Amino acid sequence: MSSKKFATAINCMDGRVQIPIIEWLKNKYGVDYADVITEPGPNKILAEGKNQPVLASIKKRLEISVNKHNSGLIAVVGHYDCAGNPTEEKTQLKQIRSAVKTVKSWGFKVQAIGLWVDDNWKVCEVK
Repeated sequence: MSSKKFATAINCMDGRVQIPIIEWLKNKYGVDYADVITEPGPNKILAEGKNQPVLASIKKRLEISVNKHNSGLIAVVGHYDCAGNPTEEKTQLKQIRSAVKTVKSWGFKVQAIGLWVDDNWKVCEVK
């Protein structure tokens, strides 16, 4: 296994948000690589906790990233103009916060954060 640093983004499948998130993670956290787990509107999926097969799939992929790539950071992402979660920013920010709690409840011993990508494709950390 490489000594390179990894982070993991649970991101929307929307191609517009992939590069901004990966670049932000590299710049902010000094990682070399970002594993990307994609679903349409993952913040909603994780916040609602209803779709058990998809939740299990996300968790399994996250286990691989954390346990095999030694990812030290998990970022849950929501974004402007999301086709998979077509709701306003305020609701999505609330979902991101809830989704981060869900991911933390899975017991991975790494930091988990929420990220929002705005209408200018700028990444902001959700507190």
